[in-house]
Amino acid sequence: MTLAERIESFSDLGQILRYSLEGKKGRYKDPLEKLIDNQQFRNGWFTPRNVVMALKAIADELTHEKLTKWTGRYPDLSEQTEPDKIGIIMAGNIPLVGFHDFLSVLITGNVVIARTSSKDPDLIVFIGEMLGDINPSFRNKITFTGGLLKDFDAVIATGSDNSSRYFQYYFGKYPHIIRKNRNSIGIIEGNETGEELAGLGIDIFSYFGLGCRSISKIYVPEGYDVKALAESWSEHGNLVEHNKYANNYDYSKAVFIVNKYDFIDTGFFLCRMDKSLASPVAVLHYEYYNSVKNVYQEIESMKDRIQCVAGRGNTPFGKAQMPELWDYADGIDTIEFLLKKK
Repeated sequence: MTLAERIESFSDLGQILRYSLEGKKGRYKDPLEKLIDNQQFRNGWFTPRNVVMALKAIADELTHEKLTKWTGRYPDLSEQTEPDKIGIIMAGNIPLVGFHDFLSVLITGNVVIARTSSKDPDLIVFIGEMLGDINPSFRNKITFTGGLLKDFDAVIATGSDNSSRYFQYYFGKYPHIIRKNRNSIGIIEGNETGEELAGLGIDIFSYFGLGCRSISKIYVPEGYDVKALAESWSEHGNLVEHNKYANNYDYSKAVFIVNKYDFIDTGFFLCRMDKSLASPVAVLHYEYYNSVKNVYQEIESMKDRIQCVAGRGNTPFGKAQMPELWDYADGIDTIEFLLKKK
């Protein structure tokens, strides 16, 4: 396949997904709807709304224009080379979190050998089947497994800080990208519009806050009314009706009370002043600042632990969960790695 054919195939995939999600009749509409509805029974965090959100974010990026703009940054992609077999170890914290690696390997003309997450075993397989129907040449370029990776030339693995040590031990001798835990932050300047603050709420609560691009901590100017800010996100209050989320909310609240921590209770999530980037589900950390310059200095010192910074001059509020094709996880250019791994 040429690069142009690969772009066309993924562009077609994006169009089919968009049409199906819009409810337009087609071959994939009914099976996709059934798959979306059934994910919550495999993984309690994968509500239909969250699965649709993930699929829509992917579909909106798979346009001919965006794919061409993305791949146009890499002149070497147009060269026909012998494909390598790339092992991908996929995470399962949010739906289809491994799709970008899957796309990157195939758009570069390589072969995917993907170990699916036990928390998300179905969605990426369905996408792979769709791609094979669109262009049968992809069928011998995609292999899924739930077990050990075998017969590969390079590895892309995503997991926790603990699993990254395991990955490093087993895959360190191969060309590799090994990702660890990362968190995302928001910077409030104090004069944001209601629309911007609503967007920040989306960045915080989408996917129950489980994504590496979910905002787990905000920086606010000294004197800022955090309680009023938290109350402005009441539209997300129905999250507490979800059993797994509610259990986390109740647990953290009990811990805070027993330990006599100061915190803000909104009725569906907790705000606590804390320097830590990572926060538990249903908890948002915040920290006051007196100089935004100091905030950026602190961010620079923690850049290897930060996935995304949301706010003015950074990723706009409301867009943290919708990365562009060229917004690489951990800031590591996957395409560049695949082109130069040899």
